Order: sequence, then structure tokens, then C-alpha cells
Amino acid sequence: MRILIHTVVTILAAAPLFTLGCTTLQLNNARVQTETTLAKVLVSDEDEEALGRQVQAELESQGTRYVKDAQVVSYVEGLVNRIAPVAQKDRQTTFKVHVVDDPKTVNAFATPGGHVYVFTGLLLAADDEAQVVGVLAHEIGHVTARHTARQLVGLYGVQVVNEMALGKDPSTLAKVAAAIAGNGALLAHSRASENEADAYAVRYASTLGYDPTGISRFFQHLMANEGQVPRVLTWLSTHPANADRIAHVKELISTEGLRGTEVGADRLLPVKQRLGGTRVSARESP
Repeated sequence: MRILIHTVVTILAAAPLFTLGCTTLQLNNARVQTETTLAKVLVSDEDEEALGRQVQAELESQGTRYVKDAQVVSYVEGLVNRIAPVAQKDRQTTFKVHVVDDPKTVNAFATPGGHVYVFTGLLLAADDEAQVVGVLAHEIGHVTARHTARQLVGLYGVQVVNEMALGKDPSTLAKVAAAIAGNGALLAHSRASENEADAYAVRYASTLGYDPTGISRFFQHLMANEGQVPRVLTWLSTHPANADRIAHVKELISTEGLRGTEVGADRLLPVKQRLGGTRVSARESP
């Protein structure tokens, strides 16, 4: 306990030193480094796994249905399994895939413990596999960067998270899990965190040979079809897109010289057909 508190105090005391004479970019990098270090100290991988399991239980208690079509599940698992080895170079963790049977909801999210949830509505809304990979890589980026753990520290404070991590306040763990499962709390990330996850997305996609613009093209597609794709804002509400963010993705791709030509529309099409259509139509809106 003393060692843990001493470490946290040391980190907090040292943080202001990073700000002296720094540029905005350096300040942002210092903030991210401090938040990430705190998250590692206060929220262990075991803590995140426990929270992820509890979120899963909460979702299932609410009646979440998973796809039973083995080919559809295998397809999504295959994409995550391609991304995982690249992501594991940044953070050693395993990923669990859950394909949610909900064609009217365009959504995907990741929870602590490496759980990645993909709604069938998102598969139906995407134009090609590179867009799906962009979204999956983005969600995996949130896990890689420990964004939920970092938010826990920011929202609940060092003392509460410390007690939760030490097992002294299990009720907080239950409340956090219920909040994530119930209303997406801690899944609506800051603009800085979204940009960070976007950076992981384009790098991972490019490393695998995919067109790295997949994530930005998916944003543009959803924004252009707002009102035509049922509940399209389910994903955009927790991952708000705008022209600046799309421009940031394109600038990152250009600056880092990211390349990739794989699009995979031919591989996504059979999956969409198995789900009952090539695209979700406005007529399906409730």
C-alpha cells in the first residue's frame, strides 16, 4: 500500500516539471504519459479483466444477443486476430470478440480486458473490409492506450481507484461496469483520446497492408448517410466525427507515409449477404 501511494505521489509531483518550457505538443505528450503511467499503477491488467468480465455480464443480463452464424463470427474474429499481433507490440493483451446480433444499430466498442463488441449493423453499413478493419483497429487502440483506465483515474480520483484496485471497494467496480453497460459511460472518449485511437487505427491498418483511409472513409460514409442508416449516430455519438478529425487522420497518413492498398469489398459482401442484406436501408428503421 505504501509503495503504491509513494509511486502515485512521485508521479503526480513530477508531472508539473514536464510543463516547464514545453510546446503544446510536448505538454500533450507529457499529459498522456502521466495519465498512462497512473493507469498502469492504479489499474492492473487483472483489474481491467475483472471489469471487462463484469461489463459482459451486465450486457448479457440486459438481453444482449450474439450472432450464432459461425461464418460471420469467424470473419470478425479473423480480422481481430490479424490486428492483434500488431497491437500486442504496443501492449501485451488478449482480445475477445463479441458479435452482437443487432442489424439496426451501427456500433462497435471496446471494454477493459480486451473485449471488442461489434454490432451487425456496423458490418452492414460498411462499404468494404478496410473500413471494418479501421473501426476494429480504432477500438483496439483504445485498449492499447488504456483509455478507460485513464478515465477511471480522471473521473473517480486516485484514492477511489486505488481502493477499487486493492479490492477495498468492490461496489465501485460494479457501479462502473453498470455505467458502461447501461449508458456507455467511459466509452465516450475525449477528443485527444479519439485522435490517439485514430493514430493506432491507421498505423495498424497500414502495417497489415490495408488502405489506411478506411477509418476516415467510414466516418464520411456515415456522415453522408445520416438519417438513411438506422441509429447511425450510435457510433458517432461516442466517436464524434467532423471535418477537422477527418483532416487529422489524412494528415497523419501523409506525414507518416502510411501506405496500403487492400480494401476487401469482395470479402465483406458475402458476410453482409449472410446477415440479410448488402446495406441497412432506411425502411428498417424502427
